[in-house]
Amino acid sequence: MLMKKISRRSFLAAMAVLAAGGLAGCGAADNGLQIIRIGHNQSTNHPTHTGLTAFETYIEEQLGDKYDVQIFPSELLGSQNEMVQLTQTGAITFCVASNSLLETFSENYTLFNLPYLFSSAEAYHASMDDPAIVGPIFESTKQAGFEAVTWLDAGTRNFYTVKTPINTPADLRGLKIRVQQSPTNVRMMELLGGSATPMGFGDVYTALQAQMLDGAENNELALTDNGHGDVCKYYSYTMHQMIPDILIGNLGFMDGLSEEERAIFDEGFQILNQTQREAWGTAVEEAKDYAQNVQGVNFIYPDIAPFQEAVAPMHEEMLEDYPDLAPIYELIQAHNAEYAAQA
Repeated sequence: MLMKKISRRSFLAAMAVLAAGGLAGCGAADNGLQIIRIGHNQSTNHPTHTGLTAFETYIEEQLGDKYDVQIFPSELLGSQNEMVQLTQTGAITFCVASNSLLETFSENYTLFNLPYLFSSAEAYHASMDDPAIVGPIFESTKQAGFEAVTWLDAGTRNFYTVKTPINTPADLRGLKIRVQQSPTNVRMMELLGGSATPMGFGDVYTALQAQMLDGAENNELALTDNGHGDVCKYYSYTMHQMIPDILIGNLGFMDGLSEEERAIFDEGFQILNQTQREAWGTAVEEAKDYAQNVQGVNFIYPDIAPFQEAVAPMHEEMLEDYPDLAPIYELIQAHNAEYAAQA
């Protein structure tokens, strides 16, 4: 996959933010430390930011005589797509990107975007913790200038809408639903009967409010942390995807680490992963409570079998289009058998 070119507008916008913080240029702070810039699109209340803060603390405890870790939340460095491109160039060191977006940089990520790929949350976690599964996928973007270094839990994706409750796939017909910017998600909506509207996450609230969208699909935290529950009053547990967020690092930076430094960073990535995952479950429960009791969101629990049946052809299509992914797909099926969904 060829490296995508960053737009001049995106680069200048991010550089303006970096320059405002005195960070542009050689990448060194006034105290001589090398700056490690990390961008993500969530608020400072989000488990992702909590995990990144733990990573920052650990790296500076271990290597504080060399590195200054700085975290930029809430799309301060641009949309996820823009931040990925900035990570390619080395303008920033790390960023958090959805697996769906990374599909446009490496076809290997298509696998994790498949609807109903995992039988349960336990199977999802076991698969993402399995080096035989994630290794070939995480390394597949090196030719694009970055590598994946760890995954973050983004829960289960479900549909939520402004006016129309979703109980069956037929309820999606004619609705404009925001999806992540990936061909797989567009195909999913095509099979479910809705009108896919790929859009950067930061633009979704305004589009929902202006009724440019009828709904979106995401986890519960989007309702509260991003205010979508102020507009969308129906949240349907279709559980159609479990898509991880991925922390990616600039390849030049990663390859430039000494063996000892890389070991410390790898431990930091593990701390980030575990801290974020531990915070996730609590955050989901709090978000659901707030959405229901303060925002007035109605939670719906439809029969997911018709949704599974509608998108089932995507599994065969993926295996036909990407036969090299078949062994990894089978490893996931083994975890699915071990951690089957509870009836």
